[in-house]
Amino acid sequence: MRLLSLEVTNYRNIASASLTPGRELTVICGNNGQGKTNLLEAVAYLSTARSHRARYDREMIMLGVDGAFVKGEVRSRARDFTLEARLNRGARRQLWSNGVRLKTAGELSGILNTVLFCPEDLYLIRDGGAARRRFLDSAICQLRPRYEQALSEYNRLYDHKVRILRDWQENLSLLSTLDDFNLRMAQTGALIVHYRAHFIRRLQESAPAIHRDFSGGKEELSLRYETVSTVTDPLAGAKTILPQLLEHQQAHRQAELDSRQCLSGPHKDDLAVEIDGNPAKTYGSQGQTRTAALSLKLAQREIFFQETGEWPVLLLDDVLSELDATRQDFVLNQITSGQVLITCCEPGRVTKIGKTIEIRAGGLVCT
Repeated sequence: MRLLSLEVTNYRNIASASLTPGRELTVICGNNGQGKTNLLEAVAYLSTARSHRARYDREMIMLGVDGAFVKGEVRSRARDFTLEARLNRGARRQLWSNGVRLKTAGELSGILNTVLFCPEDLYLIRDGGAARRRFLDSAICQLRPRYEQALSEYNRLYDHKVRILRDWQENLSLLSTLDDFNLRMAQTGALIVHYRAHFIRRLQESAPAIHRDFSGGKEELSLRYETVSTVTDPLAGAKTILPQLLEHQQAHRQAELDSRQCLSGPHKDDLAVEIDGNPAKTYGSQGQTRTAALSLKLAQREIFFQETGEWPVLLLDDVLSELDATRQDFVLNQITSGQVLITCCEPGRVTKIGKTIEIRAGGLVCT
């Protein structure tokens, strides 16, 4: 799996840029604020039509213009693909694959798989559960189109239910719609729980071994899926999970009405991470939590390879400068296969082993 070329127009601070990455390692260097992260974000957007740092597409459009455009030529599954994304400030985004308009972002699944690792991910373990849910969602969406559809539908239903709970006391008629939203959220939520449980099981098979190598065999990483308490077996089918989610909703119905908050559902899920049997979030040192975060990302990369037979494109956004020499060496030693794009302010040794491109004020000025 390889990104052959990238074209970006009016994307954040990038007015126009064309990139031809190397077959293996490409280093994108430049000072802070020049557009390095924006370039990697554009690549990742072609994977899932989601951003790791923006909730709305309009946030990625350059100020003063109506739309942005991203195009990538991709070699995947022994075929060539042309992926295009047009973001519009006043309308819905448009996605294409080989000139065919896509109905959903889920149709991008499996064409261009990417693993993005940015400085914020170094705090993945210590952040709240939302950060770990984003990690899971980004990974699973690339492998399972049905998951992306369920997640999008669940988020839409969740927003509606939040408005019902917020406004029901001023408009009692809203309560007549609550049961319908609860049922539909439980139906889509059951799929989300099922897919998350199976992906976490794959992480449990890969991440501990990576962490063990990382720590020189001194530490043991363990992972646990925390979901709705009434779900007895998250690995079960959606039909089994559905009534258990409905049971939890019913038990929390009055509490939701009183608090005007949505208290029941997989939007509160978490991935519990432990090191040597202790919660890493509470007891892990900065070095341990960074190692655990790296292990999760590298495990995600291995799972993609196991699933597809092709290494995903690895996007490292200025993370090497945040790591000590030992962790830098470990990461670089783990990426001997597949295509890698690295951004950095001080290229140092990585420029000696790959193609180097400079970005300045949103433009590629040196190749």
